[in-house]
Amino acid sequence: MGEKKASRLEGFKAFLTRGNVIDLAVAVVIGAAFTNIVNAVVKGVINPLVGAFGTRDLAEYSSCLQGPCTTDPETGQRGGIEILWGSVLSAALSFLITAAVVYFLMVLPMARYLAGRAAAQAAEEGVRETLEVSELEVLKEIRDVLVAQRTGGPVGSGEASGGSGGAAPGRGEER
Repeated sequence: MGEKKASRLEGFKAFLTRGNVIDLAVAVVIGAAFTNIVNAVVKGVINPLVGAFGTRDLAEYSSCLQGPCTTDPETGQRGGIEILWGSVLSAALSFLITAAVVYFLMVLPMARYLAGRAAAQAAEEGVRETLEVSELEVLKEIRDVLVAQRTGGPVGSGEASGGSGGAAPGRGEER
């Protein structure tokens, strides 16, 4: 029973030490910290700027759906149904800023990097393919010279001397 428990712990340890899990944990922590920064910018800069052009802070804009929206000063209870569309707009701005930063600072550079790597790899494969073709041509020429030396005939293409990439004629006869 203790052996089974130890293997479970070893498996869990292997799971935690894999690169993907650690990278994901770091990304979540950094994302949470970044979200706090974006929210602070929206609440501390954008909302007051909207308030400077409007009549109040963006998060304070609202509309009443039913009845007058009033607050009883003694109890603090609200009357009516209030829709806080300013808070929704503020959250939407936070999302757009976060999405723009992630796209322009992370996704776009990574896409450019991967495209550059793919282009370099394609060019390398093209060079490798060219080298393979030229190597094949050299090998065919060597084969043709060897066949011509054996048969005493003229040096030509492998097809004219009866070879098509296979063994030269009379190969096993000389031994």
